[in-house]
Amino acid sequence: MTDHLLQTARDWHRAGQPVAVATVIETWGSAPRGVGSLLIIDGEGRMEGSVSGGCVEGAVIMEALDAIPTGEARLLDYGVSDDEAFAVGLACGGRIRVLVEPVGGAMPVALLDQLVAAIAEKQPVAYVIDLDSDARRVADPADYPDRFRLDRSGVEEDGRTFVAVHNPPLRMIVVGAVHIAQALLPMARACGFDPVLIDPRGAFGSADRFPGETIVEDWPDEAMTALAPDSRTAVVTLTHDPKLDDPAITQTLTSRAFYLGCLGSTRTHAKRVTRLTEAGFTEDDIARIHAPIGLDLGGRAPAEIAVSIMAQVIATLRRNR
Repeated sequence: MTDHLLQTARDWHRAGQPVAVATVIETWGSAPRGVGSLLIIDGEGRMEGSVSGGCVEGAVIMEALDAIPTGEARLLDYGVSDDEAFAVGLACGGRIRVLVEPVGGAMPVALLDQLVAAIAEKQPVAYVIDLDSDARRVADPADYPDRFRLDRSGVEEDGRTFVAVHNPPLRMIVVGAVHIAQALLPMARACGFDPVLIDPRGAFGSADRFPGETIVEDWPDEAMTALAPDSRTAVVTLTHDPKLDDPAITQTLTSRAFYLGCLGSTRTHAKRVTRLTEAGFTEDDIARIHAPIGLDLGGRAPAEIAVSIMAQVIATLRRNR
């Protein structure tokens, strides 16, 4: 969800602004932001992103402003036991290590361009730093398959190699251009997903009802074949109509999608289970379906149901990793 910050850093640099990129490279205990989180700072102190819950950003910005003229990287440690860290507000009991890299200095512009290009093309890419020698390179997923599979940046066991993983965005395929989808799609995007809406009914899936969204006006079986759900895909069906939902469900059950949720009551799902069983799916296959969809938050309004769906998708994603 922070990949766009590298694009912004590159844009600021091209506009003639001195820029530094700050990255969380290690955390211990109750750290507010995960490894790989980014904060970018320009020469005037303008910032985007975060490396904590607001605890140490001020201190990191000051370090970045000092580092930019030198072009040299800075490795910063903040923990609750440190006087400086306590002074800037890191009182959560955790500890974080932040690497600050001025663009055009410690972070070569050519490498930043490579990263931005790969991210724009939705290609997986890693930014690898030798913390001892300051050597930097761009690497392929084949070099760090487990990190890409788990979507996990971090320092290798050698204690000196930091690998920043940049996977393509997670995807959410939503079948059914209903009111819930109107709330769910923007929510998914805010959570780092690239949402796609499928509905063959043009009046439902119109640009007026879903401005700025990617809409596939096709039958779900054909659309799902083209979209090819993978292990970074969540699928949500919302139509209640077996003619639309079932083709998407059957395609998803034969894929590696990490989440499949289907709107409908317990009775509706029982009928769905019967149809899927008759189609040859096993109990284990059908058990992959989250139905009735969403965490039980007690909500009834479309936006409330969308929140429950998004929460369940995120819970499933994090539990699997």
